[in-house]
Amino acid sequence: MFYVLRTCSRHPGKYRGAEWSQVWSTCSYGGRKWGRRGVTTSTRTFCPPQESQSSRKIQQNKEQERENQYENPYQSKKPEYQRDQYDNPWQRTVGILSNDIKNYFAGIRLMFRHISGLQGDPVPDQVPKLTWPSHCDVLVVGGGVMGSSIAYHLKERALQGLNVVVVEEDSCYKRASTGLSVGGIRQQFSVPENIQLSQYGVEFLRQSPKLLAIEGMDPPRVQFHPHGYLSLASEAGLNQLEENYKLQVEMGAKLKFMHAEELKNTFPWLNTDGIEAGVLGLENEGWFDPWDLLFSLRRKAISLGAQYVNGKVTGLKCKDLDDVILEVHYSSPIKNLNSAEVTLPNGEKRSITFAVLVIAAGAWSGEVGHLVGIGDGKGIMAVPIPVEPRKRYVYCVHAPEGPGLDAPLVIDPNGTYFRREGLGGLYLCGQSPEENDEPPIDDLEVDETFFMNNVWPTIANRVPSFENLKLKTSWAGYYDYNTFDQNGIIGLHPLFSNMFIATGFTGHGIQQAAGVGRAIMECILEGKYCTINLERFGFERILMNEPLFEKNI
Repeated sequence: MFYVLRTCSRHPGKYRGAEWSQVWSTCSYGGRKWGRRGVTTSTRTFCPPQESQSSRKIQQNKEQERENQYENPYQSKKPEYQRDQYDNPWQRTVGILSNDIKNYFAGIRLMFRHISGLQGDPVPDQVPKLTWPSHCDVLVVGGGVMGSSIAYHLKERALQGLNVVVVEEDSCYKRASTGLSVGGIRQQFSVPENIQLSQYGVEFLRQSPKLLAIEGMDPPRVQFHPHGYLSLASEAGLNQLEENYKLQVEMGAKLKFMHAEELKNTFPWLNTDGIEAGVLGLENEGWFDPWDLLFSLRRKAISLGAQYVNGKVTGLKCKDLDDVILEVHYSSPIKNLNSAEVTLPNGEKRSITFAVLVIAAGAWSGEVGHLVGIGDGKGIMAVPIPVEPRKRYVYCVHAPEGPGLDAPLVIDPNGTYFRREGLGGLYLCGQSPEENDEPPIDDLEVDETFFMNNVWPTIANRVPSFENLKLKTSWAGYYDYNTFDQNGIIGLHPLFSNMFIATGFTGHGIQQAAGVGRAIMECILEGKYCTINLERFGFERILMNEPLFEKNI
């Protein structure tokens, strides 16, 4: 903002005041001139000269016509105060700044409404082309729930002290695993770190209306339903169920061990044939809205200053630190990444330099690793990031006589699951296929014969009222499947001094995103894990061939 001070040519030497000045943005947004403060037009500084009221009225009308010509669709239509027309220059300046700040946040709010789809898809020429971030402190590859959680935790801790950029290829999240998941969260694991991650995840969900709130906007509505998980075990899996239960209780989980007779009394709709026992989550287990969690994390990260870029990382540059050698046989030097090539949707390629890289690209994290030769070299570099996409189906069925409001998310001994969806007799169900029956990943088409031959017979046997269900709809999503041990890979890569990995959660990412985001933040800012020690999830276990399996029932 500036003032143009000049004297009147008709009265040399006599100060007439600043007649008027205007701050125009140097950026062009869709061919229109918009303000540089956020996404709203910068308030015009109007200092009326000493002239007649009629000429001043004409001038104001001209200004109004010009402003209407470049009307900003994100700007509030009715300013509450005309503080930019105070006679006192100091009051006018403060008023202009106040209006600018107010309009900035008004614009941000309306942009988020576009993102959330409340006003439909934005018109292309109304979407602001933000300044390209040629450099950042932390570059996160992948803007799903994991990448957004990392961005949020970094910005929440460091605020403006850290510049965070997130690159996401699927900006509408049409193929994102998060929005296509069932949204379950449980503590019934056999690996202690997984239990701790989910415990923090539940705490985060409960506090999300406060943690992810933005002033002037609707609070997050993750809709956590704490109805628990019910894990069932046959005679073959009884000992493992008991062992898991003891560990989970020691870790602070609120669970109840129930034998078949008690299960039948508690859930009359359940057929317990072939079931020896089950474990029911009494607290901090259930399901929630995964899309709302993703949107709320992204929205909050942006409000804190993170920048999202719609594009795909297609290249990474690094340099060798010749003074540090990790391997003797292959003389593998420690590498330092410093630049990424990002291909935009229109094919244009741009670069971003960075200090730290985080790979959180979900099912495509292995492809990102290949950009720097992970899996294509010798020694340590011959070992790839063992993550690939695996397609999973979710079926929505209507069963008016199905289990009621007290129904938990039930997991059959063969891995088939179902849970209630809303109050209209709808249920979500699914099953992971056998290794030799994995479906192709070329598209997200759903195989309904898999439901007819595998899912329906199982749930109809377990809940007889499901015999009369009707398949309403279905969809498919991708697991970021860790082919090594189906557990997350978290932490610094041993050959790269500034590359962190957060991927391979194999269906558990949505419930562990909060904990992993906090853990990566701690590693970057503190240099160590401060809350949950996740060292066992490091890439080193893959190099040493020491898998960390979940002991399934």
